[in-house]
Amino acid sequence: MEKTNIKSIIVTDNALSRITNVMNENKDVGSQFRVYVTGGGCSGFQYGFKFDSDIAFDDDVIKFENFSVLLDSMSYPYLFGSTLDYVEDLSGSKFVINNPNAKTTCGCGESFTI
Repeated sequence: MEKTNIKSIIVTDNALSRITNVMNENKDVGSQFRVYVTGGGCSGFQYGFKFDSDIAFDDDVIKFENFSVLLDSMSYPYLFGSTLDYVEDLSGSKFVINNPNAKTTCGCGESFTI
């Protein structure tokens, strides 16, 4: 699995491909994909993913050929150095974060503590 290295987060080819496919299938989602962290989940913080039409003044904007990945300023320190991937396995298909900043994660990997 080849990875595309960028300044604040690594985005795998699988994730890039999935974002592009969703955008091509649904033109209404726009051309920005936001990766963020919120409070909650069984371990304290949880990851979120959404297509977003708005770029905030404090977003880190990571440009690719046909879209941008957005990281808000509050999520940035929690996600810095992480890898965004898209996996399909027996439990389903989903975006996942491999986060070197996380001290612990829950069993499903969707929430973490720092």
